[in-house]
Amino acid sequence: MKIVVIGGSGLIGKKLVNNLRHRGHEVVAASPSLGVNTITGEGLAEALSGAQVVVDVSNAPSWEDQAVMEFFEKSTRNLLAAEANAGVGHHVALSVVGTERLLQSGYFRAKKAQEELIENSKIPYTIVRATQFFEFVGGIADVATKEDTVRLPSALMQPIFSDDVANAVADFTLEAPANGIVDVAGPDQIPMDEFIRKYFSVTQDNRQVITDATAPYYGSVEVNDQSLVPNGDRPVTITKTHFQDYLGSLKN
Repeated sequence: MKIVVIGGSGLIGKKLVNNLRHRGHEVVAASPSLGVNTITGEGLAEALSGAQVVVDVSNAPSWEDQAVMEFFEKSTRNLLAAEANAGVGHHVALSVVGTERLLQSGYFRAKKAQEELIENSKIPYTIVRATQFFEFVGGIADVATKEDTVRLPSALMQPIFSDDVANAVADFTLEAPANGIVDVAGPDQIPMDEFIRKYFSVTQDNRQVITDATAPYYGSVEVNDQSLVPNGDRPVTITKTHFQDYLGSLKN
């Protein structure tokens, strides 16, 4: 089967391309750096020619409210139109668990707009929503840092290893379209403040983590114990890698 991975040079994209190739499929890695641009349309028709499935794991270059909305809307419209012309039979997109609960953020409003475009198209689809990646733990801390203090709420997270995300997306790519949303999450629920403390204990970061129920997530979103974890209203795939195992790998 020919599969095109949009965002094929990114964190998940590279892993997904390798995963699908190891399963014996013809995989085209597509991104602006590889000559395929979903905003301008450059190389898009050529990349999609003969493809049965397209997987979109791309991300916006800017998270500013207007820019991120323009990126996801234009990119998704162009991609869906090109897929219709090429006769693609399955559109798979990576999104975020809790998107509809995080709409205070322009980023999540843009992801919701992307999802709605996919849902309203005529192309069979699967939207795979994943929880926060282990690899972004440092970024969460940095956004919440002022001087030597990190203020974060104790809202529950269910973080996931990027390798496991790529494997789950690959599985859904090779299945029949769900024509709906599926959730993927790590095996452990962890309070956000503890998520950062555990990371700091391994990386020997001396910043102090202060638990503050009013502190926002990524600088703009109020969260609670239901915001960032699957809420049981749709199928959930629980992956295998524990955060403690990931932290252990950082010591090596």
